[in-house]
Amino acid sequence: MTPVNKEKEKQLLTLLKQSLIVSCQPVDHGPMDKVEHIVAMALAAVDGGAKGLRIEGVENVKAVAKVTNTPIVGIVKRDLVDSPIRITPFIDDVKALAQAGASIVAFDGTQRQRPVAMLTLLEAIHSAGCIAMADCADYETGLMLAQQGCTFIGSTMSGYTDLNPPPHDPDYALVTRWVSQGLHVIAEGRYHSPDRAAKAIELGAFSVTVGSAITRVEHITQWFATSIAGAVLTEEIPR
Repeated sequence: MTPVNKEKEKQLLTLLKQSLIVSCQPVDHGPMDKVEHIVAMALAAVDGGAKGLRIEGVENVKAVAKVTNTPIVGIVKRDLVDSPIRITPFIDDVKALAQAGASIVAFDGTQRQRPVAMLTLLEAIHSAGCIAMADCADYETGLMLAQQGCTFIGSTMSGYTDLNPPPHDPDYALVTRWVSQGLHVIAEGRYHSPDRAAKAIELGAFSVTVGSAITRVEHITQWFATSIAGAVLTEEIPR
């Protein structure tokens, strides 16, 4: 196995400790899904205090890397016919993200049918000179990947690996279990409010990634519109 770049890892651990990472991923094919908008989101997030950026797509990573030195967690999402794995499924994706300017490359870290084994992707990330993050769903797999040299373990996939809808709250219990083992945990998934993000840090998370609540205008609008519609319906019910 190619060893992790210790100097780069040390720098990122210093920069990202107890910080906010903003995922600048607009709704697919929505009006905000343009490179220039993603660059603007990224710069606005940095102005607001984000210490890291999670960016999907090689061209988007390249464009963002040109305008900021803020560490980028790069991913490529694919919809595969023969596998449920969407996040950075191929070695070529890893190489392209590294060349585009990603400091960290994240990949799906779940035990499901996949085109490339997790440890093979981890090796490819280290060979490309990047730091690895695994988007995990369960305690055992996250622990195994950390023991194999994956620097960051994310709770990203918790609640998203089967046909059941995700729970309303973040998976605080999973974050806590990993923290108890000394992992560098990036709390991600359903951190829709500042209070939730703060709670993750209080539980010992290394960083928190927030996406929809900051950069997906459609989702935020829908939350408010649904809440208002519910209030109107309640008012209309005879007392």
